[in-house]
Amino acid sequence: METIPEIRPGQSIELLKELHILTRDGKLNQDSRRKLKQVYHLYQFIEPLMKAVQAASGESGVRLVDHGAGKSYLGFILYDLFFKSLTDGSHIYGIETRDELVKKSEELATRLHFPGMSFLNLSVADSIDSPLLPGQIDIVTALHACNTATDDAIHFGLKKKARHMVLVPCCQAEVASVLNRLKGKALGKSALTELWRHPLHTREFGSQLTNVLRCLQLEAHGYQVSVTELVGWEHSMKNELIIATYKDLPRRRPAERLQEVLGSVGLEEMSERFFVSPAAT
Repeated sequence: METIPEIRPGQSIELLKELHILTRDGKLNQDSRRKLKQVYHLYQFIEPLMKAVQAASGESGVRLVDHGAGKSYLGFILYDLFFKSLTDGSHIYGIETRDELVKKSEELATRLHFPGMSFLNLSVADSIDSPLLPGQIDIVTALHACNTATDDAIHFGLKKKARHMVLVPCCQAEVASVLNRLKGKALGKSALTELWRHPLHTREFGSQLTNVLRCLQLEAHGYQVSVTELVGWEHSMKNELIIATYKDLPRRRPAERLQEVLGSVGLEEMSERFFVSPAAT
């Protein structure tokens, strides 16, 4: 097959075909070239985190959990570009509720000889206490885990003492629905309620607010948080990338701000969803 400059040395051609990045005859057309660029764009955010864990973990390796894995597109790319060459205890776990996708991923991993990959038919929420996963996980990813599944992924990361979390939230409807339900009570309290008086604004403000609350929650557990755009990923409008790294930072201020924000918009009932460690208060 002809050499394609965009493909990195050692990448699995069969995998790239399975992911429809390469055509069946091994070619790279304009659409697949764009997909490959998106893959590398995402990988550049996660690779430094994996290298940092690898440097600190020694022979135990890197343990990564990908929530809402779907066809395990992300997991396979990470394994092919990084994990495949490792000889330590590194492992990727793909969490997915659709059994047929879990079975297909298992078959593909076997065919590609990727022994350090496992796939579990679990919801994100059920995975938090599942004995099928290790007690500690180094990196948690959740790309386009819908609505509260992103919050469940955060809870999973907190319980597993994850060093890093990489989140691309999607379809955040829960906060917007609560704002809408309480709208009549809230409208007279402050001029700021104009931010979500109209239904379209309720949806958009609710989505924005959800991610703000998630960032404060992570900070209230000692994480350093950065927020950026994941340009072009899967042609999605849901383009916000949240990266959290545990630094044991001071917790009290973000915990207080989280409660202040909830109180300002009348969402005190959601304190349990965006819980903080008792040590932070």
